[in-house]
Amino acid sequence: MSKIPDFHGPHVESPLPGHVKLTWYDPTPRPPRIRVISHTCECGPRLLLLGGQSWRVTFIDWTRKRAFVEPADRGGVAKWTGSGVAGLPFALTRAMREVLLGADPPVSLTRRAQACLADWREEAPAVVHPGGTLITRDGADVRWWTWAGYRANATLAATLPSIADPVQRSTDFAVRLRQDLTPAVWKAAKENTGNGELLVLPDVDRRAVTGLKFATVLPERLAVATVAIRLADFEGAKAALTEPVRLHSLGNH
Repeated sequence: MSKIPDFHGPHVESPLPGHVKLTWYDPTPRPPRIRVISHTCECGPRLLLLGGQSWRVTFIDWTRKRAFVEPADRGGVAKWTGSGVAGLPFALTRAMREVLLGADPPVSLTRRAQACLADWREEAPAVVHPGGTLITRDGADVRWWTWAGYRANATLAATLPSIADPVQRSTDFAVRLRQDLTPAVWKAAKENTGNGELLVLPDVDRRAVTGLKFATVLPERLAVATVAIRLADFEGAKAALTEPVRLHSLGNH
C-alpha cells in the first residue's frame, strides 16, 4: 500500500557529491507530497544551483539531513530565504542601508557579488542618504524610503493615514505616500504624531487572523488586536519619524 508522508519544518541539508561537502541549503519549497512505494521515491528530479554549478539530487538522507548530488548540465535555482511573512526587521534593513552607503560587510565577497554591490551603490543615491531618510517622487509614485523594515513601515502607514496611500501593501524599505503630498502636508502629518510618540497599530487583514492559534475561540476584535500587536514595531517607526527627512522635488509639484 502506498504511503504519502508530509514533511514539515525548516530542514537544512548538506549536499554531498560523493563524500565531499559542498554547502548548506534550505530545501524548501519541497514537493508537498512524496509518494513512497516499496521504499522508492516517485518524484521528479530535483536540481540545485550551487556555486554556479547545476547539481541533480540523487538521494536525500533525512535522518542525517544530507543530500547526495551529481553534476547536471543545466537547471536549478538559487534563492535567498527571506525572514517569513513578517518581512525583514529594522536592524537588518538598516544594515543593508549602511552597506549601500559604503560600509563594507566583514565577509569575503565573490567577484559577482562585488560587481552587483558596485552597481547597487551607484544607483543608491536615489533611495538612501547618509543624512537621513528620503521622500522621492517618480511621476505619480511618491515613496518614503525609511529602510525601517516591514513591521515598522506597516506601523508608519497606519500612523500617517492622511498622507499614506490607503491601498498600499507594506514593504521592507519604503512607505508609499499620496501623490498630492507637499512639504507642508508632510510637516503637519509628522507633527500630528507627536514626534513619534503617538503611534497606531498596523492595519490587519481579517484573513490573517485565521493563522492565529486559538483564533476560533477568541472574539474577532481581540484576535485582530493580537495580530496587530505582534505586527507592530513602535521603536523602528519612532526612529524613522525622528530622523531628518529630505524631500526630493516635491516643492515643484
